[in-house]
Formats: sequence, C-alpha cells, structure tokens
Amino acid sequence: MRGLLARLFLNTLALWVVSLVYPGVSFAREAGLLDYLVAGAVWGLANALLRPILLFLTLPLNLLTLGLFTLVVNGMVLYLVAQATALEVDGFAGALVGALILSLASLFLTWLLRD
Repeated sequence: MRGLLARLFLNTLALWVVSLVYPGVSFAREAGLLDYLVAGAVWGLANALLRPILLFLTLPLNLLTLGLFTLVVNGMVLYLVAQATALEVDGFAGALVGALILSLASLFLTWLLRD
C-alpha cells in the first residue's frame, strides 16, 4: 500500500512539474488538488495497463526504430490521459514533448525520493 501511494504521489508530482516547465501541457484553470491526484492515478493506470498493450502491438516499429517509437507510445498514452482528466495537452506534438519531459521528471523524482 505504501508503494502504491508513493507511486501516485510521484506521478502527480511529475505531471505537476511538467505542467510548470512546458506550456504545451497544463491543467485546467479550475483544477484542484483532487484533479491533480486523479490525473496522476489515471497516468499510473494507463502506464500499467494500456502502455504494455500498445508496446506489444507496435513491437515491429519499435524494433525498426531501435526503441525510439516508445516515445510515440508514451505520447499517445499522455494524450489519452489528457482526454480523460483535467490535464490539457496542445495536440499530439505537445503530448510527445510532454511525454519526454514527463519521463525525465519521473526518472529524476524517483531517483531523488528513492529509499
């Protein structure tokens, strides 16, 4: 349970950092803490459930691009999360850049807050 709450916190914090750093990804003006937490939870669920399926379906493209197509899959997942939550993304290009920054922010926060 502690690990699940920690992951929810990290996802929410990473989404918040990306919304501060990159103007292509933001939260709705009236979004509150609950909206941030919901977006973090949906991001975590999408990464756990949807992303592996998309990576499996796009495996040939991923092999041809030596793994770079994973960034496109991450952008697709971020775009879908934005459609379901208070997160706002400026088109698919914004989702690609946002996914790259989100991956870096999540990596840094995981490293910073590790046990």
